Amino acid sequence: MEKQEAILLKGNEAIAYAAIRCGADGYFGYPITPQSEILETLALLKPWETTGMVVLQAESEVAAINMIHGGAGAGKRVLTSSSSPGVALMQEGIAYMAGSEIPGLIVNVQRGGPGLGTIQPSQSDYFQATRGGGNGDYNVIVLAPNSVQEMADFVDLAFELAFKYRNPAMILSDGVIGQMMEKVVLPPQKPRRTEEEIRRDCPWATIGRPKDRQPNIMTSLELKPEVMEARNIHLQEKYAEIKEKEVRFETQQMDDAEYMIVSFGSAARIAEKAIELAREEGIKVGMFRPITLWPFPEKQIAELAKGKKGVLVAEINAGQMVEDVRLSLNGTIPVAHFGRLGGIVPEPEEIVSALKAKLIDNR
Repeated sequence: MEKQEAILLKGNEAIAYAAIRCGADGYFGYPITPQSEILETLALLKPWETTGMVVLQAESEVAAINMIHGGAGAGKRVLTSSSSPGVALMQEGIAYMAGSEIPGLIVNVQRGGPGLGTIQPSQSDYFQATRGGGNGDYNVIVLAPNSVQEMADFVDLAFELAFKYRNPAMILSDGVIGQMMEKVVLPPQKPRRTEEEIRRDCPWATIGRPKDRQPNIMTSLELKPEVMEARNIHLQEKYAEIKEKEVRFETQQMDDAEYMIVSFGSAARIAEKAIELAREEGIKVGMFRPITLWPFPEKQIAELAKGKKGVLVAEINAGQMVEDVRLSLNGTIPVAHFGRLGGIVPEPEEIVSALKAKLIDNR
């Protein structure tokens, strides 16, 4: 097997490189800090000259998500990217895609809010991503990278899951992961699919009007309540299948742990150092990192938390994922929260202090 060379990239740049190598058909986006390097890198790499991939700066985030809606509806592997307030503008289009069962990839490199907020990092879009920020009963598959390598790896995975389940998928990153630089091994170049392959693999897609059948009509609109209820039941059955089959997570130092820290994304990287510092003080603590934020690994957290003295949820927000952790554990053991707001990234020592103050010293 040919050895892949590691190169030094920002997280945002890794998304752009990976999109090209994964055989993406198109990118439609709009610049906003701290994710603008995705569009800028694609513009520099000029994939339209090598793979035929379309790269277009839309006039707005609303335009971009509707371009994704159209391209993905034709069976194309297309993506967009933005940051928190930009993704807020895309919510109507994402809900339409979920209701029409149209796959597609949305990358959110989070910044602090509410509103325009700050250009500094945050994880305060957790609810927006995992609860479905638009209208109706729907879910988006959400992957949370905590390294530049995972930024690259999750592009192909997100496309795979989106097309497997005909559902929008999101890479929920943040300004720390998007802007930091690390060595990354990029995936091998995939060819873009031919029209024949798209017709074979995506029989639901709207690719012109074939002579031998009626055209596919992809819409989230249905005026008959009983038909709309049946469609919603179908969606819920699909979401149940995703929850059963697509949960992803990782753990560290859980074998002898008396306490557990639950973190995702950049907060999980900080928690790794916090665990090291805590263990130097004789505190036996391990980490649980959800990789899929939806579906959330509720059963796995509940199983690993058995016998523990407490759980600290460390995230860069006012307390969002902690609600899913509490629901998963159902009051069986104490659950505390630690977070910083306004774009402030916590120090590992702060997490250790919170662990002591909220779980250990309070016992």
